[in-house]
This record gives sequence, structure tokens and C-alpha cells, in this order.
Amino acid sequence: MWDSLDSDDLVWNGLAVGWFLVAWLGYGPLVQALWRRGGAVNIDMETVRARWMATMAHRKDQRLLDGQLMGHALSSASFFASSNLILIAAAAGVLFGGDVTYHKVLQAPGLQHAPRLLFDAKIVLITATLARSLLDFIWSIRQMNYALAVIGATPEHRSPAWFDAYARAAAQILNPAFSSSNSGVRGYYFALAASAWLIGPATLALATTAVVLVLIWRQRYATAARGVAAARALLEQPALPPKPPQEELPISL
Repeated sequence: MWDSLDSDDLVWNGLAVGWFLVAWLGYGPLVQALWRRGGAVNIDMETVRARWMATMAHRKDQRLLDGQLMGHALSSASFFASSNLILIAAAAGVLFGGDVTYHKVLQAPGLQHAPRLLFDAKIVLITATLARSLLDFIWSIRQMNYALAVIGATPEHRSPAWFDAYARAAAQILNPAFSSSNSGVRGYYFALAASAWLIGPATLALATTAVVLVLIWRQRYATAARGVAAARALLEQPALPPKPPQEELPISL
């Protein structure tokens, strides 16, 4: 039980878990707060998807393409959700496997020989991280289905102002759907960090820090992030006015 750990071990484990919880639960709001005007790929993609919906609303005979793109996103989210269920089942099997599973897992090289209650806490943390990720994917899938229905219901003949308003409404569904999907994928990173607690609290703290740094680098400095930022800047440029039709000169014989 806990009494087999000295006070220093309890403190270090508590600090490591506290840092993990702050990073895990606070990373998304932190990105929104620091780069709400742009500069992070998740924020820039909100503008790109809004322009996508604007283009969808105004093109009348090519909306099948938008449905195909959404179908691909749905397939990806469904794949991750299915994989997540398998991982949760594996973690739950270890958690409820009893003393036999507990002793077998601790025989793996490099793992900290912790009391059973502390070991269960580590598995619970991994399972909770995966479970939150699964819920994010499920909510993402539902919102993507809403977006598909909105795309399919787009009428053919309305005023340009009406189509602009409809595109904004569609983006209000689409952006949260992809935000939930991104949060679900991010959960895999933090689940890996949580699994580092099996080695020890110092490893958990280092793994959590590494995950945060990797995620920030991918948000701000990766090649794809710079490409998305450039695409957003181009999409936000004012459109050129259409060229007036050229008058045909009479042909003199």
C-alpha cells in the first residue's frame, strides 16, 4: 500500500502527476489563448476550413467533392476511435487482471517496482487518458455527420449573402468537429507520457515535457504548420474583381 513508500516518493509522484494533469488538460486552452489570432496550425486551419465552407456554398455543381473529403475525415476518426477501444481494453485487462497480471507486468525490465495501489493508479491514468481521447473521437464523428448533412442540404439558388451566412453556419459545425478529432489524436501523445510513469515519476515528468515541446513545435515550426500559415494568408487576401468582358473588334475585310 501507500505506507510502503516514503514521503519523498509520494511527493515526487504527486508532483509528476500534477505536471502531467496541467499539461494534458491545459494544452488545448493554452494554444487557444496564446495564438487565437493565428500562428498555430490548429488556429490557422479554422480559417482554412471556414473558407472551404464558403467555397462549398458558392459552387453549385461540385459539392460531391466536399462530401468525399468529409467521408475521408470520418473514416480517419472512426479508425482512431476503433484503435482507441482496443487500447482501453488492454489497459483495463491489466487493471483488473489481479495479482497475477500485476506481478507479470512488473517483471518487465526497467519498470519501477511500486506497491499494487500505486501500480493501479498508473494504469488508471493511462486508461483515463485514452478514455478522454475516445470521447473526443466519438463527439468528432457525430459533429462530422452533422456537417455532412449541412453540406448535403445546401440549396442551389439563393443570394450571395445567403450563401455567405450558410457557409459561416457550416463552419461553426465543421471546426469544432475537427478540433475534437485533433484533441483525440493529441490524447495518444499524452497516453504515451502517462505510460512512462510505469518507469518512475521522473520519467513521467520528462515524457510530459517532451510531449508538450513536440506538440508546440508541430503547432508553430513544422513545415506543415508554415505551409498552412502561408495558405491562410493567401486565402485572406481580397479577391480580385472579375475582368470585364472584352468587346470583339469588327473584322474588316
